[in-house]
Amino acid sequence: MLHVVLYQPEIPPNTGNIMRLCANTAARLHLIEPLGFRLEDKELKRAGLDYREWAEVLTYASYEAFIEAVRPRRLLAFSTRARRLYTEMSYQENDVLLFGPETRGLPRQLLETIPGEQRLRLPLVPGNRSLNLSNAIAIAVYEAWRQLGFKGGE
Repeated sequence: MLHVVLYQPEIPPNTGNIMRLCANTAARLHLIEPLGFRLEDKELKRAGLDYREWAEVLTYASYEAFIEAVRPRRLLAFSTRARRLYTEMSYQENDVLLFGPETRGLPRQLLETIPGEQRLRLPLVPGNRSLNLSNAIAIAVYEAWRQLGFKGGE
């Protein structure tokens, strides 16, 4: 199983889309507060359709609370500031894929606590800032799941 972690997500439809992605890939979704919305948000439900009941979603009051509760074996941080491409990583069962908020990404201070070889990026055309969060996560999750032989899928 893969773990997708959203650090302080801000946009309900993105989180709803990610919820749907996690339900369809058997990934566990972790949300680190503060959230930019309530989990009962109408836009979140609309984007997630009826997949909320199929997705395992856990929330944490802080990044530290997440680390203490989950004790990840390996945490992979996705950032436009990383040097290593996401395709250069050999993904493992139970990897934790960490993503920052839509408008600012992971804080530099948090990113610096993660070893450089575990900081990953998706390539972009020079001059562009970023992809939509739910799109970036879909790309990363499917690459990791592909490497794991689509375990649990058909």
